[in-house]
Amino acid sequence: MSQTRVLSLVGSLRAGSVNRQVAETAAAVAPEGVEVAIFEGLGDLPFYNEDIDVPGATIAGVDELRAAAAQADALLLVTPEYNGTVPAVLKNAIDWISRPYGAGAVKDKPVAVISASPSPNAAKWAHDDARKALGIAGGNVVDAELSIGATIQKFGDAHPRDNAEVAGQIGDLLTALVAATQLVDA
Repeated sequence: MSQTRVLSLVGSLRAGSVNRQVAETAAAVAPEGVEVAIFEGLGDLPFYNEDIDVPGATIAGVDELRAAAAQADALLLVTPEYNGTVPAVLKNAIDWISRPYGAGAVKDKPVAVISASPSPNAAKWAHDDARKALGIAGGNVVDAELSIGATIQKFGDAHPRDNAEVAGQIGDLLTALVAATQLVDA
């Protein structure tokens, strides 16, 4: 069996964010034969601008993001909620990988979203907006969903990977995401 590559895009740029830790947990609990890599550099991407996204253009960071997304078998987005929606840095990444329209790196690729927030709402609005944007961008949004709320009470100073329930839920979501990649290959 070949290695399944999952690229994780994290919507919080803060090094110690719980969303980054959730992505790290995904990498730690990934099933055998699955590699989860966190893309570094979303904060360095320019905002999507069709004037600079022209054939033959080299755009710092964008070329790396698009190549990493194209080489991945699936995408896992991990998002907090900023002002009731998905953070701009994550939406910007979706915009870049969706182009060129109809042939971007997200086209027909299995994608899943995890949201996490100190709020009991569990960043559900951002979660839903990310799934919507990914679907419109051409991604194959899998049926598995995970929203983690009350993160301060749930984790305290501990890492999410130390919470057996959450680590298990993340593992289950990854299993569903990997299963979707096998349907694409069939």
